[in-house]
Formats: sequence, structure tokens, C-alpha cells
Amino acid sequence: MESQEIQDIISKIATALSCDFVVNTQDWGLQLLSESLPFDLYLGTYSNRELSNTSKKPHIWINPEQFKREETKLLNRLLVLAGKAKKVFARQTVLARIDKKVAMGFQKEHHLQVPLPGKYRYGLFWNGELVSVAIFSGSRRMRNRGEDYRSFELLRFCHKGDLLVIGGLSKLLKGFTTDFRPNDIMTYVDMDWSQSSSLEVVGFKELDRRAGQEYWITEDQQYLIADEDTREELQRAYPEGYLHVNTGSIKLLLVVQKPV
Repeated sequence: MESQEIQDIISKIATALSCDFVVNTQDWGLQLLSESLPFDLYLGTYSNRELSNTSKKPHIWINPEQFKREETKLLNRLLVLAGKAKKVFARQTVLARIDKKVAMGFQKEHHLQVPLPGKYRYGLFWNGELVSVAIFSGSRRMRNRGEDYRSFELLRFCHKGDLLVIGGLSKLLKGFTTDFRPNDIMTYVDMDWSQSSSLEVVGFKELDRRAGQEYWITEDQQYLIADEDTREELQRAYPEGYLHVNTGSIKLLLVVQKPV
């Protein structure tokens, strides 16, 4: 991207968050610091280089190419994390199962990752409007933990726009666990956005951390890049896509009921 495009991105973020940045140039991109924000921003493509950040705040990685394509979703996510979200309480919402079409459409509009259909889909409605969704996998039997032990994965969770449903995830999880009585629910948190997980508040415990991986991102799919040949093949097959290298992920587990 050209320098002016980068400056435009910084200006849009600063305007949306009502803040000023101190901009430090690094070999991997730009470091954006603001005393008024609870996080620092890194603008660039992660490449496993050692960071020279001395700040004690958590940091968020913004891929400039992703910003070009997902500007509204990215700004909304930053507003929520900056404490500038519009707030609704989960007790004001109605829990319901939603179908695949509705779930995919909501994710496409509001989630930063590629939408997934999952097998079980739940939503929260506020004044008749869908404002939050959680997408779950089918069950996986864990016979090493017992013949009837069943584990599920929370694949996607997001709110609408810059709205924050306080207690929303707890309500969605309660609806799912009441219906399917899992022994545990596993999920992953993207470390581009957090180096610790707020999911621990609702009972998830960290199990492991995965190193960063390279992906080729298209409008409706993400492809894992295993090697240079794979990257070149994907670039030829999907020239409209872009490279994204994440910083890793946190694997978390919520134990719902222990086996007898």
C-alpha cells in the first residue's frame, strides 16, 4: 500500500476512536500509541519479528490490506474494545435458534473472520433485531474420557456492529448447554486482538497457545499456507485475495459437566 493509504487508515482510526496517536516506525510497520486507549495498535503484516514495544498495554494487529476491505467491521471492533460501544444487557434480549442463512449473513456483515455455518446456531434478539450470534460445531466423542463424553467447539461469536451485549455470551452458552448438555466446549482466541482472553470471565480456561500461521484470504474462504509453493498457487488461483500472517491463537476449554 502507498504511504498516503497508510496515512488515511491512521486518520480514520483516530477519528473513529476520538484520539491522537504517536506513530513509531518499525521494520515490520507502524506502532500507534495513544494515552486515551486501553491498547496499542500495530499497523503492518506480522512476520515473527521481535517487537520493540515497551508499553505494558495489550496490542492489536491491523493488516492494512484487511482494513481496506473490512473497514467498517474493523472500526466497530476497535470501538467496542476501546469502551465506546453501544450497550445492551442480555436480560433485555430473547434467545432463539437461527438458521444457516441468517447465521452466515450475520457473520459476513459483522465478523472479521470467514463465516462458518457450524451445526448449531444461536442468536440474541433485541426489540426483534438480531444483535448477537454464537456458532457451534457438532459433537466430538472423547472416548478416552468416557464412553459418553461429548466435546463441542464454539466456532464463532460476535455482536452486531459497534454494539456490546453485556452478558450475551453467557446467555448464548446457557441456551446451548441446556439443549445439548456437553461435557466441555473448546474454542480459539485470535492473538492478533488479544494476548489474554476475556472468555475466562465466563469460565473458559487456557489450555495451550498456537504459533502464528500464514493464510491467503479471499472473500469467502481462508487457505492455510503450508509452504512457498502453496502460497504461489493460491496467489495465482485467487489473485483478488491477500496474505495474512496472524500472531497465533489461544486454545481455551470450558468444562460444563464432568463425566460420572
